[in-house]
Amino acid sequence: MSDILDGVAVVGSANLDLVVEVSRPPLVGETLLGRAGGRFSGGKGLNQAVASARSGAPTRFCAVVGQDEAADVLQQTLADAGVVAAVRRSAAAPTGVAHVLAFDDGDNSIIVAAGANAELDTDDAVAGVAGAAVVLAQLEVPVGSIAAALQAGRTAGALTILNAAPAHASTVGMLADVDVLVVNETECTELGGVDRLHAAGAQTIVLTQGAGGVTLHRTDEQTLHIDAFRIDPVDSTGAGDAFCGVLAAALSHGESIEDALVRACAAGAVVAQHRGATTSALSPASITALVSSR
Repeated sequence: MSDILDGVAVVGSANLDLVVEVSRPPLVGETLLGRAGGRFSGGKGLNQAVASARSGAPTRFCAVVGQDEAADVLQQTLADAGVVAAVRRSAAAPTGVAHVLAFDDGDNSIIVAAGANAELDTDDAVAGVAGAAVVLAQLEVPVGSIAAALQAGRTAGALTILNAAPAHASTVGMLADVDVLVVNETECTELGGVDRLHAAGAQTIVLTQGAGGVTLHRTDEQTLHIDAFRIDPVDSTGAGDAFCGVLAAALSHGESIEDALVRACAAGAVVAQHRGATTSALSPASITALVSSR
């Protein structure tokens, strides 16, 4: 049996996204007419796995889905993207679903019903990361399972990345097994800020700021800011997930974190210019073209 680590293993959520296009959020008690935006495969874990694979990295995905048609849709999406899926089907819970309100300016609001995602256990997670060079996880599934995946990855010598989304108090306790922590501004504030996260053991923090770009915070080093690519967004759903997936893929290929962050920003910009979080427009060529245009 080989001890060589290879590719990216993603542990996380898989949902069917139901998108409605509206001009604004509804008020409490209001019925607001919108436009059907379509059904798309989603969930932070699935989105990140698809982005990693579409950018050229061998990618595996560990998740739990239901015994339903939605699960069939998700598994087809993974297969089309070239992701090796270690997806278990729950005997009781339905596939997770996300209701996405897509606004005219490209922003969105999302409500998630976890469904089978809540059943992802530590055995699933530990088995799912075996042999990977990079382990990528988020927090839309049980946090104990994510902690186990990160610890197993670290023990095996993998680079571990945690996208602490949604923010969870247990994040701080996981940082000893996290090489790269990815948070947006809201999540960072909820977790106590960059200084507190550094003090808790996060040596490398990637702070994403949407159209404001990305700031890299490393212990005892100067911060590095990377500007966002200028685009006309169509749908920002999944842009942050594409960022994380391509960051993991680039690091698995041995790129420096500085170069990996530029490619990750480009990936997020490509996805934001298309409807749906798992657009086939994301590819090594589309990422490279955007990076080269800067």
